[in-house]
Amino acid sequence: MAANLDQFADLELSKEDREQIFDPPLDAPKTQNGASTIAKIVISGIPQHAKFDDIEPLLKPYGKVEHCDAVTSKDPTTQTVHITFENHDQAQRAVSGLNGIDFEGSKLLVELFETKVARRSARARSQYAGMPGGGGPGRQTDFPLRLLVASEMVGAIIGRQGSTIRQITQNSRARVDVHRKDNVGSLEKAITIYGNPENCTSACKRILEVMQQEANNTNKGEICLKILAHNNLIGRIIGKSGNTIKRIMQDTDTKITVSSINDINSFNLERIITVKGSIDNMSRGESQISAKLRQSYENDLQALAPQSIMFPGLHPMAMMSTAGNGMGFAGRSGMYPGSSYPMYQPPTAPGVPPGSSDVQETTYLYIPNNAVGAIIGTKGSHIRNIIRFSGASVKIAPLEADKPLEQQTERKVTIVGTPEAQWKAQYLIFEKMREEGFVSGTDDVRLTVEILVPSAQVSVGRIIGKGGQNVRELQRVTGSIIKLPEHTAATPVDEETTVHIIGPFFSVQSAQRRIRTMMLATNPPPATNRQKSSKGKETPTSSAPATPAAPPSSSTNA
Repeated sequence: MAANLDQFADLELSKEDREQIFDPPLDAPKTQNGASTIAKIVISGIPQHAKFDDIEPLLKPYGKVEHCDAVTSKDPTTQTVHITFENHDQAQRAVSGLNGIDFEGSKLLVELFETKVARRSARARSQYAGMPGGGGPGRQTDFPLRLLVASEMVGAIIGRQGSTIRQITQNSRARVDVHRKDNVGSLEKAITIYGNPENCTSACKRILEVMQQEANNTNKGEICLKILAHNNLIGRIIGKSGNTIKRIMQDTDTKITVSSINDINSFNLERIITVKGSIDNMSRGESQISAKLRQSYENDLQALAPQSIMFPGLHPMAMMSTAGNGMGFAGRSGMYPGSSYPMYQPPTAPGVPPGSSDVQETTYLYIPNNAVGAIIGTKGSHIRNIIRFSGASVKIAPLEADKPLEQQTERKVTIVGTPEAQWKAQYLIFEKMREEGFVSGTDDVRLTVEILVPSAQVSVGRIIGKGGQNVRELQRVTGSIIKLPEHTAATPVDEETTVHIIGPFFSVQSAQRRIRTMMLATNPPPATNRQKSSKGKETPTSSAPATPAAPPSSSTNA
């Protein structure tokens, strides 16, 4: 592993970065079932006064401790440490034996390091967090209000033991998320407010009042309101010749400015709308600005709906979240394939927003070996941004130790995440390749993507079609090259077949989504507990005894 990473010594990657970015070496020892080789665990909830000598007796029964590293704890009253054992089995046993035990009056939370990283990635929010398709269950209908406040104001907004933020939430009936852990050391922090328009405005006004009171107490002078908005919506706020923003300023007696377009990048497509005036007037200004943003957003969703048919199973907001830079709306190639692409495929589930699924997908993307450094970035900065922005797990395979370097022209990147996370992560890799000049002139970046499908004859046959009709039509509609192994009949039914998709970003995305939709129709996933529960609630009650549903796979075990 270390030898493999020597070529990236100039990137100054930490050990933790390397663990997160690179797959284990191909010849690394694995457990019997092929599980992870990571031997690190995370212990949270350790009392502040405790030292390593105090917890060492708890760890000894499970194996030799090689490292103990203190890390920042979310709870300021307790400690969190990373413990590294000799192997994964020892770490797994320690998690099973120690999680939830009482230690000097504190309940310990113990988990594998890889589990924590995966959960953190799944929680990562995009710049469209909270918008339909972008923020997870329970936030599908609200257009959030996003604010930017000075870091020194965060303590006052939260209040002692969260009292102020709790009061704001209760009084406004809006949900208020203060992203104080993001961008450690930055001068400003983002706040996201979820709820109907009136509730969001109420919460925003109360936050402004708290900020002004804090400014008065610390002699900071007058405050201002900073609203974050996606770059694609800013033009509608400004209006033709600035007419819209002028009208809002006149109606609310405020001064409004918008940050420069030069401040955005692939990972941050938000611009800052600054509103100055009295608290009442700023609140009125926010209400009008938010109404315009919301209407513009809904218009964009409607405009994106026809395009989303090209990408079944993907919410339009995933597409919009990567728009506005590079290959986005403002890009030379346009956000979506040209109008010459036939768009006749019906959505997979009429009436259900595409992309509402949380199903985790695995995709393999191949990049040139000499592009790996650019994808990782100095000190792992670029790949960390990809992971944070997309919410996907992104890992790069190491070089093969037994193969000459000159024969290894490509590296495999493993991407695991929801359909939305897949779109964003793959987009950012394609975009970085374009930015770094790995294509000539106006050519599109063309990469190879692999997805795995069940080897059952009905699954592969559905992709190929009679006489190859389906695969030819897929290639024609999506503009990508699709290849399957010739001898799939020899592959055991319980294994999977690799499908290679080659082409520019939008072509391979469309092919991926269509093939996965075919597979879902052929091999529907088992119902989740939530789906079973909701289905049960919809079933009319009867005085007759309940009978098991048929077939058996649809029944719920007690």
